[in-house]
Amino acid sequence: MMADVSSAGCCIFLTAGNMLLLGEIAQAADLSFQTSKSTGLQYADARAGTGQPMKAGNIATIDYVLSTTGARYGSKIYSTADKDTPYRWTLGDGSTIAGIEKAILGDGDLPAMLPGGIRRVVIPQSLGYGKLAENSKALCVQDGQPGPIPPPNTAFEEYQRFKNIYCNSDRQYQPDIVMDIKLYGSRR
Repeated sequence: MMADVSSAGCCIFLTAGNMLLLGEIAQAADLSFQTSKSTGLQYADARAGTGQPMKAGNIATIDYVLSTTGARYGSKIYSTADKDTPYRWTLGDGSTIAGIEKAILGDGDLPAMLPGGIRRVVIPQSLGYGKLAENSKALCVQDGQPGPIPPPNTAFEEYQRFKNIYCNSDRQYQPDIVMDIKLYGSRR
């Protein structure tokens, strides 16, 4: 089953096979997407978390599934759950793309995620990897670039897919990012 979510005149096709982490959500069509006017992010909460929202300076830990609108049916690029390697960073330190930070911290009419929550976000290139393609292809690694970027040494095929889509200066446009995020608790 597919869900069709409008995005600036384009369509995003999400299949149940690309759905959230470890099959925690049955169908993409079950999600009700909203668009944040303040950020342009499209989001749907698959599961609400509990507790207090995180703040800048907290260490965030997430599992995510990174997909793209630039391939047929929102093709999956990389999943931390598949590799058992959660992504961890300090909120607000600039090491992570703005779209993920805004999805977790909230912004304007976009509510913050709570620990234990699962959210699908469609991140426009302006809040994603927009600058990677402008730089040299040699810079398409996590060091010095906002992440997350699939690690080339342990996820080579996934890294190549990511690089061909988001680090390719020959590509006519950079597609939006579809990301399923599962937020774990905060540490200081």
